[in-house]
Amino acid sequence: MKKYMYVAAIFGLILIAAAVFRIFFTSVTPARDLGSIQITEWPLPEISEQKPGVMITLPQPKTDGQVSLEKSMTLRRSIRSYKNEPVSLQELSQLLWAGQGFTNERGFRTAPSAGATFPIELFVMVNNVEGLKKGIYHYQIGEHKLKLIDEREVELDLARASLSQSMISDAGVVIIFTAIFERTTRRYGERGIRYVHNEIGHVSQNIHLQVAALNLGTVVIGAYRDEEVEAILNFGEEYRVLYMMPVGKI
Repeated sequence: MKKYMYVAAIFGLILIAAAVFRIFFTSVTPARDLGSIQITEWPLPEISEQKPGVMITLPQPKTDGQVSLEKSMTLRRSIRSYKNEPVSLQELSQLLWAGQGFTNERGFRTAPSAGATFPIELFVMVNNVEGLKKGIYHYQIGEHKLKLIDEREVELDLARASLSQSMISDAGVVIIFTAIFERTTRRYGERGIRYVHNEIGHVSQNIHLQVAALNLGTVVIGAYRDEEVEAILNFGEEYRVLYMMPVGKI
């Protein structure tokens, strides 16, 4: 009899432990994939309130899309004509994250960088984006935000300085790739120049594939008058403009 009472007691303790376990773990919110949920963001400042220095919080990027990497590679093309329709802020967020977004708490990014020196800085010329004022923005990588730095509308001047390539002024946005070479050359010397150019290739291909996955269009532009472009953009002496990618609806 005592044997059966002992077994019953053990069984009862197991049931109690299982109940406590269930209550505890169902009260904890599990980690969720950003690609499967809708994240609420702070509202955008009104257009009239968007002045140089204002910070725009970007929507969280998705990390698990519906288009495979292999499919994106088959879709990737150089597209030079775009519809006169705005790019969404979610799309712009996704493109910038694909190029230079953080992928872990240590600050590693979506593209490799020699010695983790991270010389690349991305700027965006906004021509037509939902909720954003036209102008030039600097991507704040660590915060995943945009900082409005210049409210001039320079798309026509920039197109002319780019050998009259109309994609610059027709696109919803133009992603401008710049580099601060000293971040890499102070560690690797002259060879660091090569590493910076390699990195531009990594970043631009990431964005090109993300463009394809979003059913947008882009083309890479390296033909422009360097000094004229840098004078128009006026980013400062430490920045060198190395590439531009207009992006628009197709």
